Parts: sequence; C-alpha cells; structure tokens
Amino acid sequence: MYHYDNYDQTLVDERVAQFKGQTERFLAGELTEEQFRPLRLMNGLYIQRHAPMLRVAIPYGLLSSRQLRMLAQIARRYDQGYGHFTTRQNIQYNWPKLEEVPEILEQLATVEMHAIQTSGNCIRNTTSDHLAGVAQDELEDPRPYCEIIRQWSTLHPEFAFLPRKFKIAVSGAQKDRAATQVHDIGLQLVKGDDGETGFEVLVGGGLGRTPIIGVMIRPFLEKRHLLSYLEAILRVYNRYGRRDNKYKARIKILVKELGQDQFAERVEAEWAMIRDQLLLDQAEINRVQAFFQPHPYAELPAEDAILAAHKQCDAAFAAWFRHNSVAHKVPGYRVAFVSLKPLGIAPGDMTDRQMDAVADLAERYSFGEIRVTHTQNLVLADVRQSDLYELWQALTALDLATPNIGTASDIISCPGLDFCSLANATSIPIANGIQQIFDSLDYLYDLGDLRINISGCMNGCGHHTVGHIGILGVDKKGEEWYQITLGGSSANQASLGERLGPAIAKEDVIHAMEAIFQTYREQRLDDEAFLETVRRVGIEPFQERVYGDH
Repeated sequence: MYHYDNYDQTLVDERVAQFKGQTERFLAGELTEEQFRPLRLMNGLYIQRHAPMLRVAIPYGLLSSRQLRMLAQIARRYDQGYGHFTTRQNIQYNWPKLEEVPEILEQLATVEMHAIQTSGNCIRNTTSDHLAGVAQDELEDPRPYCEIIRQWSTLHPEFAFLPRKFKIAVSGAQKDRAATQVHDIGLQLVKGDDGETGFEVLVGGGLGRTPIIGVMIRPFLEKRHLLSYLEAILRVYNRYGRRDNKYKARIKILVKELGQDQFAERVEAEWAMIRDQLLLDQAEINRVQAFFQPHPYAELPAEDAILAAHKQCDAAFAAWFRHNSVAHKVPGYRVAFVSLKPLGIAPGDMTDRQMDAVADLAERYSFGEIRVTHTQNLVLADVRQSDLYELWQALTALDLATPNIGTASDIISCPGLDFCSLANATSIPIANGIQQIFDSLDYLYDLGDLRINISGCMNGCGHHTVGHIGILGVDKKGEEWYQITLGGSSANQASLGERLGPAIAKEDVIHAMEAIFQTYREQRLDDEAFLETVRRVGIEPFQERVYGDH
C-alpha cells in the first residue's frame, strides 16, 4: 500500500496545526460559527444531532493493521468505543468533543491518515473496487490511479470550493464493484484497439435528491492524459455549475441540462488548452504502482484437503465459506469478508475491541492489510485457504462472522434520525427489523442475492435508489413514513429503482418487506435472482401484494 513521503507528511502535519489554531480561535469566540463552518468542513467535521461527527478518509478503502489500531484507539479514547464504516469506504466517529478533534487529527497523522476533504464542496475520497489487485476478473489494478488522483486533488486550489461535493470512482474489473455509473466521474479501465490499457470516462452520475445514471463522454482515454482530462471536466463544472441552488448544483444536473454531446464538447475544448501541460508520465505511474505490487504469495495447491474436510464436517463453517468468501486470483488463497451486519447492530458499526482484533487477524492471515467495502463490511483479501477455518473461528468469537454477505440481511444503511441532523426518519431500527425476519438462514439463503439499501432522507447516503429494494424515510407531519423502490442496481447494468407506491407507515414496513419476499418466491423462475425477476415481471405483482394486504 502507499506510504507517505516527506511532502505528504508535511502537508498533513501543517493542516493539523492550522486547524488546531482555527478551533482554538473559535472556542475563544474570535471566529463566528459562520466563519468556522467552512474551516471545520474542510477537515471532515460536521455538527450532528447530538454531537460533532468526524469523518476520516480511508483512500480507496485500504487500511494497514497499524492504521486500524489507531482507529480503534480513537474510538476508545475520544468516542464511545466504536466507529461507523460508510459507503464511501471511510469511517465516522459520532461522539467526539469539538475541542479534542485537533488532537484526534494529530493522532491520525502519526499513521498517515487525515480527514481532509471528507466533507465540503470539494473532491472527496476517491473510491475503488474492494477486490482490487486480487480479483480474477481484473484487467488492471485500479488503486495506483486512485492514489495518483488523490495526490492531484488534495488541496487543489482550483477545486477547493466547487459548486457542490464531487466524487470519483475507479474500476479495473469486468464486474463493476465500484459503482462507477453513479459517480460524478466514473473511470473504467479498458483496452484500446492497440491493446494498450486506458480509461472509459463516465460523467454525471449521482444519487441523492435527483438520482441519475452517468453517461460516457470518452470511450478511451490514454493514461498519460488522465489528470489533464479530469481537470478539464472539473474546470467546466466549476465554470458552469449552478451555485444559486444547492439542489441543482451537482455536475449531474449540468450534464443533464447541457446534454451529453454539448457537455463533452466543452470538456474537449477545455482539454485541448491544457492537455500538453499536465501529462502523467510513465515514470510516475511506475513509481506509484510500485506501492501496490503483489504480496509474496506462497506456491500453494489450488485445492486444500483440510479445508474440504472442515467444510464437510462443519455446516456453519461451510455456510460462512460459501457466503463470506470469494475466489482469489492466486491459487491456494481466498478473499474473506468480515461481516459488520450481525443482528441488532447498526450496519457498518464496529467496536474498538473488534478493530484491534481484526488488525491482529490481518497481520496473522492477510499480510497486515484490511479493506473497507461500499457495502459497509471489511475484507481480508489474501488468506490462505488452509487458514480459513481458524480465521472463521476467530471472527465468530468476535461476532464478525455472520454468514450473510450479499444477502437480504447484509443491509446498507445510513445512520438516519438516530444521529444525522438532516434525516427525516430512522434507518437503523428498520434495518434491524428486516434482519429479524430471517431467524432461519435457510429462508435467507433461499432469497439469494438481494441488496437492500436504506436512507433516512433524500440525500441518499444509504444509496436507496440503487438498491434491489430501496427504502427512503420521509416525514409526514412529524411521523416517520417510508417509500419503497424496486429494481435498482449500481453494478454493470446500473438502474434506478422504481417507486412501488405511496409511502408506508413505519409500523407497516416489515410487513411490506415480507410481502415483497413472498411475491418474489412465487414469481421467480428456477434460480432467478431477485433483480432479474423484478426486471422481467415489473413491479405490478409486488404492488398488488403490498397494498392489497394493507
């Protein structure tokens, strides 16, 4: 993984010292709340319902065991003993004291971490595939390009005050696990006609109040032009993006209003003026790629007899292996998921004790690295197959081995009204209520691949519009109601969910979900997945069951 050089460390240390002075001036009354607000947002600090919330950047979701231990220490010392992993591969702390935030940032800087640009109208954390570097379907590891983008965009003076927040995702695999089509810019590594690898460039995707699937504006971009082309897109957005209405300020609105062709023409015109001034040379690509070389894998047999025996004799382990691990590109290894979705816990929450323990497990079994997924789970990406049973036992003891990855109980959820000052309704209780439906794993597994996403407001931090089932909390005269959508996806054939019907009262949501599950079981063909069934039969059968039963 990438390690700071002197420039990186100096930049972060200076930003910590700067914010410490700003915070002291604010607490002394020398800065007003209005003056302090943009300064704290530049450093990832929000004011939530009950306390400040600090969002810490985890670039492209990659952590070292040392960094995870620091996150545990911060949770223990400055919060209430836990952190919350987000859909942007970051971590949030919901209970820090304002006066202690500069000290937290000082601690983060000692392990090459920060909170810069995790909030505000700037380029946010660049995200990627959580299987980058180990996926069997990968054309090329996208993480070096994420790191190059991170270095280019951090404290970029031209893009510090954009019309609105800006998000970039990079994928290098055939299967899009980075949701590139619903980002402001999505970059997909592809091969050109000459066999060289470059980028397909998508723009104008986004969720929230106005969800839109991104459009392709360049089918192939040479790697040497990556930064100049990104800069051209950002310049066009900075110049023409709306600033008079925050709900119309995202680049997706600009692309929609101009149209795909006209937007692309403006980018190309801007790019023509700067393309030769900001070239990404191969030496720099090679330098960054050197940080992401394959680990020293052992030569192992593709099949492991001891593993096979454990799967045969232990049904619980076999279920975990089937649902919480996937194939690795190196024979003898496997990717293991750490489920942060046990029953009764807010999706994505992890205690300090669990973080410390997973850091230990990463060092023992996975070269000391941990990844954060978009689905609010963790990954140990490089586990020997012969170690999987021991790893499963350790995770089980930590309540981190719920065998539910990719199932209906592996729910994505924002913090909702329990924490967020923007929320209209709670999210966590709805997620917990749905999980309680599955007292039988057989019932859960019978439903197959089913993604449920929950958001407590139109900002859509739970990505409800691209859930196979999406749930959106709305306020009706002070009461919590929920809109349900079906048929969304952020994968290769990305789609936005279609609204099922009128909002449903909070007490009826679980009943509606049971009706949806039952309708799917009746309508599906053989092993047809939920999304395939919805796309084939439409939402009418689900409407009839849900609203007919009301």
